Amino acid sequence: MNVLIISSNRNRQPIAVLPLGACIVAEAAEQAGHAVTVLDLMFAGDVEKELHRALLAVRPDVVGISVRNIDNNDMKKPRTFFQEVQALTSMITKKTNAPVVLGGAAISVMPEHFLRSTGATMAVTAKGEIVFPELLAALEQEVDFRKIPGMAWLEEGVFRMNALPPTPALVSGPCFSPDFSRWIDLEAYRAGSSTIPLLAKRGCPFQCVYCTYSISEGRRYELFEPLTVVKEIKKLTSGGIRDIELVDNVFNAPYDHAMEICALLAENKTGAHLQTMELNPQFVDDALLTAMEEAGFVGIGITPESADDGVLKGLGKNYTARHVLQAAQAVRRHKIPCFWIFLLGGPGETPATVEHTLNFARNHIRPSDTAFFTAGIRIYPGTELEQIARREGILRVAAEEMLAPVFYLSPQLEEQWLAERLSRAVRENLNFLDADSFVLPALEKILHWAPRLGFRQPLWRHTRAIRRGLQLLRIYG
Repeated sequence: MNVLIISSNRNRQPIAVLPLGACIVAEAAEQAGHAVTVLDLMFAGDVEKELHRALLAVRPDVVGISVRNIDNNDMKKPRTFFQEVQALTSMITKKTNAPVVLGGAAISVMPEHFLRSTGATMAVTAKGEIVFPELLAALEQEVDFRKIPGMAWLEEGVFRMNALPPTPALVSGPCFSPDFSRWIDLEAYRAGSSTIPLLAKRGCPFQCVYCTYSISEGRRYELFEPLTVVKEIKKLTSGGIRDIELVDNVFNAPYDHAMEICALLAENKTGAHLQTMELNPQFVDDALLTAMEEAGFVGIGITPESADDGVLKGLGKNYTARHVLQAAQAVRRHKIPCFWIFLLGGPGETPATVEHTLNFARNHIRPSDTAFFTAGIRIYPGTELEQIARREGILRVAAEEMLAPVFYLSPQLEEQWLAERLSRAVRENLNFLDADSFVLPALEKILHWAPRLGFRQPLWRHTRAIRRGLQLLRIYG
């Protein structure tokens, strides 16, 4: 069959993210014997014109749309993306009779919402590299697709979804990285300082009240064989790609899996400049950081979300403020740059707990490292945070109306106070960032020119220097 896969994501704030899922699915469909073309809209000038050109060239039997983000998760300046998917679907159905199949991270979280709002034919809700080729085979053979696990559709106005079989605990399998250069303009991403994404596992057993990973990936780990992860990294570096990011939802859990990957990387001397932005503070210690440094990691991110025990409990975290402090102390004993991520405004948050977290960031995070803060937490249907928000009377809209972003903010906080307090903290600390930091008109030029001026990845390690320069130019406070 002729298959057109469209990567719909056009959001470049703070940086353009490569369409890993779309490329993996494209390669899987091709390996199943289909003629596949990927239309990546990230850098498209005229979306309608490029879509029209692709439809004429491919004459697709099936069109897949990969949807990464529903919105930008910014309570202060919300920006939605689902309307772009609606527009795409409308343009496609006017120009072809091919069925339109939705897939991607956003679809896994809200499949019914997208099907109803776009009029798409059906949706793949998980493991697209497995489900999509099965769907293509069914369509080609004119077999009923409604028996395929992982499919969703509307039947006479009623939403139907087939669950995938449960993943056995701690399944190990081969790591797979697509040949990005075959599917997308890889150099356009690299020119904007984008890293190359790679997965070492899927699944998340943690029970954070706001998170959708357990919905989209399941609660059981699917671990990729450490040796095959290293082989994929070596394959990338042999092709001249050095800046690689492990994009697991939490890289250092299970701890032994991360340690084995690091040991093999150190042994194989891949030459990669590795990053991962999702470390759980409970499992950050000297042994892990030493192993990551020896493996070639040049930047890490830790996601404590708060430094207050009450807030951490309200967020459903598996660790305490003591673990967060111990992680910070361990980082101070190493040279590896660190990016810290905090969510302010969750259940139990008060002005006092906000100050507690800000004081922690000032006193325990190295000035050379970066602390990023967001205010308010996006509420997704099916999460525990939705239930909390409804009990507290914060959320009143029906679940089917939640494509438009709705946010949780602790009833003990005033939104204006939190916004002003966070803005002041960012002004007073050159290594603090908030969502406003990523909407600077100059950001795209900074990302383009920084590597040419000698700023090596990760670029956030140069936050203080960049902010000083912007202050001198009176572009940013």
